[in-house]
Amino acid sequence: MARIIPIDPDEGTAIDAATAVLSKACPVAIPTETVYGLAADATDAAAIARIYETKGRPRFNPLICHMADLAMAERYAAFDPLSRKLAERFWPGPLTLVLPLKAESTIHPLATAGLDTVGIRVPKGFAGALIRAFGRPLAAPSANSSGRISPTTAHHVEADLGGRIDLVIDGGPCPVGVESTILKIEDGRIRLLRPGGVPVEAIEAATGIAVERPKAAGTAAIEAPGMLASHYAPNAHVRLDATSVSPGEALIRFGSRPVEGIDKAAAVLDLSASGNLAEAAANLFGHLKRADQTSATGIAVTPVPDHGLGEAINDRLKRAAAPRDV
Repeated sequence: MARIIPIDPDEGTAIDAATAVLSKACPVAIPTETVYGLAADATDAAAIARIYETKGRPRFNPLICHMADLAMAERYAAFDPLSRKLAERFWPGPLTLVLPLKAESTIHPLATAGLDTVGIRVPKGFAGALIRAFGRPLAAPSANSSGRISPTTAHHVEADLGGRIDLVIDGGPCPVGVESTILKIEDGRIRLLRPGGVPVEAIEAATGIAVERPKAAGTAAIEAPGMLASHYAPNAHVRLDATSVSPGEALIRFGSRPVEGIDKAAAVLDLSASGNLAEAAANLFGHLKRADQTSATGIAVTPVPDHGLGEAINDRLKRAAAPRDV
């Protein structure tokens, strides 16, 4: 099983242990503000191949490359003025920008799935400190088996990948709880490739530009992570917009709304009893995992508002509920 090293009380010990594993071209599970990531050297083919192997991830699905700061990011990708404005406003934080690779970039093509663009993010906290210490960007998809529920605690990672990796850094629960928002700037237009931890409304307020929403899940070309139609999926079938729950189903509800048949549910979990979308986002993946662990016949989810972080929550729920053969 994987070693688990907590960040507290000595972050230096965790950084030293992580850089030692990374230097061997092996992946390490690390906490970020969004979800736990499976991090490896983005410039090393063997390291990236081990990410794909560990996750069982399709290699046409690109990886986000995490940088220590904007200055590091500019060594690998070309920034237009609008992309730089967004980076200066929202980095470090849960925003990924898909940018043209520079000709001299040393990010390995395995990390970009052969595309001439790269998704770049600057994370907060421990992940940023680790990248500065390591000195190279880290490719870091979520630290879970491909297509399954993203992990928001070290325990989630250990339960899924503990037999396949050497090290998990434990930073406690992830405060945001859903992956980063992914944007691509084209000719002054802002395209949303994946909703996430930065609400679209915040992007529009910062730029004064209306954000173009993505096509329906699974209909667009893969330009960034999280665009597969079926993703973030538990083993149990997920049923959305539920107003009732059948015997044997687990119930995940939002805002403590009344639900017919709730007394016969296999489990009842509240994303946020008070209707707080930030709390709901932080609880989403953990509640899906808990519901799945009840051996319920299915998981019924009540409606979640589609504004602010609700857009990202609903995106993840739709992909979790999508047919598995898509």
